[in-house]
Amino acid sequence: MKQETFALDTSQRTKIQWAQGLFTLLIGLTIAHFGVTLFLISELGPDTFTILIQGISRTCGLSIGTCHVIALILLMVLMAIFTKGYIKPGTVICAFCGGWIIDFFLFLFGDRVSAVSPLWLRLVVMVLGCIILSLGMSVVIESNSGTGPNDLIAIILTDKINQYRSVKFRWVRIGCDIIFTVVGFLLGGTFGIGTLTAAIVIGPLVQLFLPLSKTAIRKVFPNL
Repeated sequence: MKQETFALDTSQRTKIQWAQGLFTLLIGLTIAHFGVTLFLISELGPDTFTILIQGISRTCGLSIGTCHVIALILLMVLMAIFTKGYIKPGTVICAFCGGWIIDFFLFLFGDRVSAVSPLWLRLVVMVLGCIILSLGMSVVIESNSGTGPNDLIAIILTDKINQYRSVKFRWVRIGCDIIFTVVGFLLGGTFGIGTLTAAIVIGPLVQLFLPLSKTAIRKVFPNL
């Protein structure tokens, strides 16, 4: 049986459908990056891509948000050159807006929880971050309007591998998360239980949330 891929054709979408899709994507992007912020303020180790960005930030001296934007733009350019059907308008939004959303949430909540907060509170915040990040990612993916270049890595690899053998998205995502974590740690990112939890749990959680998000989105926007 032919494997369903993530690179769905959106060439026939109307302007209204694109507006609905991009609105849905922005909601998912905001949810996901709120989850990233919770990881950061728990100080138990950031999520797997953020530890990479954190390592780059500490190496070059720029803010996490700025490094996030630069890294995503570079990834997006490479994907536009070497792949087809994955880079969509929402990908550009994710690349340019994601980092600033993190900085905004850090400004709002950065002093609410820290390394001196009770451990139980930091653990709760970290777990919530994992769940919220995964939910947001699933909404972004199911908007079919594009997703962040960092998330596209696992999506593209899943589609490519499934041309030859069936592999679940969660396993590819776990592999990518491990690579992000190792490289980020070597660059000076802070590894912790939060990072380990994210590497193991986010892939399966996203796969769990995908059909739920798809159902919810289609109820709001039946023609999307």
